[in-house]
Amino acid sequence: MAIVTGVVGWSGNVLALPVAFLFPALWACSSRRLVAAAVSAAYFLAASRGLPQGVANFYAVDPLPGVALWFAASAAFVLIHTVFWTGRPGKGRALSFLTAAVLMAVPPFGIVGWAHPLTAAGVVFPEWGWWGLAAASAGLLTMTTRWWPVAALAMAGFWLWSAATWTTLTPPTGWAGVDLELGQSLGRDATLERQQELLGAVKRKAGEGARVVILPESALGFWSPTVERLWKKELRGTPLTVMTGGAIVEPDGYDNVMVGISADASAVLYRERMPVPVSMWQPWRPWLGGSGGARAHFFANPVTEIDGARIAPLICYEQLILWPVLQSAAHSPGVIVAVGNGWWTKETSIVAIQKASAEAWARLFGIPLVTAFNI
Repeated sequence: MAIVTGVVGWSGNVLALPVAFLFPALWACSSRRLVAAAVSAAYFLAASRGLPQGVANFYAVDPLPGVALWFAASAAFVLIHTVFWTGRPGKGRALSFLTAAVLMAVPPFGIVGWAHPLTAAGVVFPEWGWWGLAAASAGLLTMTTRWWPVAALAMAGFWLWSAATWTTLTPPTGWAGVDLELGQSLGRDATLERQQELLGAVKRKAGEGARVVILPESALGFWSPTVERLWKKELRGTPLTVMTGGAIVEPDGYDNVMVGISADASAVLYRERMPVPVSMWQPWRPWLGGSGGARAHFFANPVTEIDGARIAPLICYEQLILWPVLQSAAHSPGVIVAVGNGWWTKETSIVAIQKASAEAWARLFGIPLVTAFNI
């Protein structure tokens, strides 16, 4: 049952996310600690089942290293939920699950806090904001008690009502995201032709009425004075503002960033708080006497501003974990901008899960959402 919960809840369909609310009940019903560990592992591994193929795609290797990383990534989730499991029912069990849920929401364990059931709060309680988050948390805790059938029925009722009234999210007027299908060449092709191709996509959106255009993560490649001059020159005479991904090399590594560009100005708007562990964020390098890898700015720049709007940027991996979006939501943003470069997720549901997660959070807080992904 834990496997089904993980597969269905994290299928990439936003309306299926509340299935993840079954996990605390399954965890609480475990007859002993070893069973709780097995339930936790089954749920997490099923929810993150795209990781082995994604690793194989990224490194162009067979799936075996990806399988090893898949199991390693599950270690924190399984460990926390095993340690805090208790066979004694009642408030103590609910408090234990609350402790585990909080630990998996914030660093250090929250760094691999994928498949957090609380992500579904926006599907069950759309536009309830922090009250919705509190209601979902209360529901999850009640699922660990003998009152779980009541909680399940109540949550199912809200879920069905939400699904019946669900409408497609639309970006704010004048905003548009650009989805690309440029594969792994995005961010690596530094030619003028590629920059002109991206500029062409931006100008086509402008022709459709957009004044703020969002490009995916890594779209510009390395952000440099040459690239900056080209884009400002090409945007001259237009009211366009472009928010796009890029990278800035620093002495001890690089920053994965979002840059804002118009005809008159440009600036680094956002430095990623949590890059993808292992493939990007490699904190062990300095311990081995080396340098490199993407830098993590854990709690920095939760919001930024562009075109007079307060933005909550979420780059790729940040859409799968809790604290970046909750930290940003606490600053009352007017728009959530979710971008990614998911070429390596081919034959997986990872990008669909990222989009579903971003939409669920946008729904919870009633914040408009703009997305831009490359596959």
